[in-house]
Amino acid sequence: MCGRYAVTLPDDAMRQIFATDNLIQSVPRYNIAPTQPVIAIWIDDAMRRTAKLARWGLVPGWVKDPREFPLLVNARAETMADKPAFRDSVKHKRCILPASGYYEWQTLPGGKKQPHYITLKDEEPLALAGLYSSWMGPDGEEIDTVATITVPAGPDVAHIHDRMPALMRGHQIDAWLDTKTMRFAEVQPFVVPQPEGTMASHPVSTRVNSAANEGPDLIVPVSEVLDDGPDDKSMAVKAKKSAQLDLF
Repeated sequence: MCGRYAVTLPDDAMRQIFATDNLIQSVPRYNIAPTQPVIAIWIDDAMRRTAKLARWGLVPGWVKDPREFPLLVNARAETMADKPAFRDSVKHKRCILPASGYYEWQTLPGGKKQPHYITLKDEEPLALAGLYSSWMGPDGEEIDTVATITVPAGPDVAHIHDRMPALMRGHQIDAWLDTKTMRFAEVQPFVVPQPEGTMASHPVSTRVNSAANEGPDLIVPVSEVLDDGPDDKSMAVKAKKSAQLDLF
């Protein structure tokens, strides 16, 4: 799965690299977690490639109360076209999420989980393939939400986890975003693991386990498994619940 990532690109660089018609002011973020606002890019109704702020955790438009709907952070590439929650988005609402790298946890002997920070080996920014949806509330409020797409892990990262985010590269980005003329069957071949020699990774501090922690130290390599404090899953859960209440 993909449950945390980082975006450290300057705003101007993000606009230039991903060719958006607008600019969203942001700050470097090193520990983006589900339910938080994220930058996503899609083609809007005016056929402009637009950067939007959306909640990470897709809510289909037909949901009556998003507080009672399960959090859809990831969509599995193998089944998303058949799932009611994703079926419409696969055809009509595809997006990308800019990233500098993402985190994944490796289960070590004894059960301890070691986080790793994963990037492209050529250090280019990542374009995480995603789906979006817009939820309209009874009082007219509208909230854009997104899910990242996952595929089986490629050979460079399979030792860390059995899944990885689907990445769009080069011309694939244009085709993926073009839902007007490109049918899903035409872009589906892009939703595959990255080939050998593409990805780089290194272990990082367990401080990233808590969504409350932020800062560039989270992506600094560590030479051994560190224990910088409790594996604070409870804090992450509380952060998710708090974000849900704030947004809905």
